[in-house]
Amino acid sequence: MYEILLTPFMGTPTWIWLVFVSIVIALLAFDLGVLHKDSREIEVKESLFLSAGYIGMACLFGAWVWWYLGSESGMAYFTGFAIEKSLSMDNVFVIAMIFTYFSIPRVYQHRVLFWGILGVIVLRAIMIALGAALVTEFSWVLYLFGVFLVLTGIKMLFVGESTPDLENNPLLKFLRKRLPLTKELKGNAFWVHERSESTGKLQRVYTPLFLALLLIEFVDLIFAVDSVPAIFAITTDPFIVYTSNIFAILGLRALYFALAALIHRFRYLKYALALVLVFIGGKIFLVNIVGKVPPEFSLSVTLGLIAGGVLFSLWKTRGSSTAAD
Repeated sequence: MYEILLTPFMGTPTWIWLVFVSIVIALLAFDLGVLHKDSREIEVKESLFLSAGYIGMACLFGAWVWWYLGSESGMAYFTGFAIEKSLSMDNVFVIAMIFTYFSIPRVYQHRVLFWGILGVIVLRAIMIALGAALVTEFSWVLYLFGVFLVLTGIKMLFVGESTPDLENNPLLKFLRKRLPLTKELKGNAFWVHERSESTGKLQRVYTPLFLALLLIEFVDLIFAVDSVPAIFAITTDPFIVYTSNIFAILGLRALYFALAALIHRFRYLKYALALVLVFIGGKIFLVNIVGKVPPEFSLSVTLGLIAGGVLFSLWKTRGSSTAAD
């Protein structure tokens, strides 16, 4: 048993992975089983406190990574955490649109976000495992990641704001054709059993809450296309990539209820994020010119750009009270 725990899994001893998984399970169990075992509306103050708790746990875990795996791994973890946290800001905007589209009351939104986290944990694991396998087998894939990040950053800088058209979303159209659906919510249920009008038999019928959950999972998958290559450009260690991603997502979902009301105040953050993507993507090519970029420099530039974007956004939108402002 002891030897199994010491056996490396994707480059990191199995026992370290188990520690991380145990922390995540404990956080989710405490969230659902203690804090939110009943459906209720999450207030902004509670959202901030809960998010602060998740961020604190993420920082403590990062400090342990720094101490046990070394400063380079620690800085890579915190850089990945900052990038994922920031890139997910747009995710909050789209999630808010999905909830509005399906008229999901705030009292049921936490339930959708919580179960969405479980899907994210699995989907990110698959994507990161595939990315790690590709990078290990074909080192030139990193350069493709770099080009993709630079082009994505440039697009974010020069392409105007776009609002997703949920009514014509291909996935939503597909689901509506394939799944038996209720027209209205059925409390906090994702599905109910109703008798079929044609056969007279009981069948599972899905509610708008379930459609919202699937769309949110799909949105996270789309956003992961940016964030996963970005962290691979920082480090190719699957453990650092995965743990920084998951801790950032856990905290952001907790912060959603506060951010959803203030997202309009971060209107210019996307330009800072675009510069972060260009910097991270360009850093891959700089290795062949100036040598390896120090991890502390990457972390400093990333945090500096994000902080600048946040402060500039808050300054430019001062006095704004609604998203429409």
